[in-house]
Amino acid sequence: MTLRMDHVSVVVADLDAAIAFFAELGMELEGKAPIEGRAAERVNGFDDLRVTIAMMRTPDGLGKVELTKFHSPVAISAEPDPAPSNTLGIRSIMFEVDDIEDTVARLRPHGADLVGEIVRYEDVYLLCYVRGPQGIIVALAEKLR
Repeated sequence: MTLRMDHVSVVVADLDAAIAFFAELGMELEGKAPIEGRAAERVNGFDDLRVTIAMMRTPDGLGKVELTKFHSPVAISAEPDPAPSNTLGIRSIMFEVDDIEDTVARLRPHGADLVGEIVRYEDVYLLCYVRGPQGIIVALAEKLR
């Protein structure tokens, strides 16, 4: 039986830029550490594994994103890059925000671009997708009051 979801991991090329992106979204850096050694190699299925991770936490403390920078072996890119929203696999991470337009504006200097547009969904939410670090889709939702 699953007890809880702990975190989502995103492999990035520029760890500091990814930290800045998620910090601008309101997440807090919980910690940053190098990871290597036989146990990590066995879990990942690589010899000579060396990575640096940064754990980002949502303000409520319940959600986490692990940002992972591979030093050895070097990370590879998915094709096509960036992958469209209908690509198989995990395509987005969604966050509820208090002001979607302000959030998009603050994320733009960190490389975020709207995938489509901000839309009103059934008078309940404003929704949009933006491209985040490594082209991942970050979904944003603002609950309408």
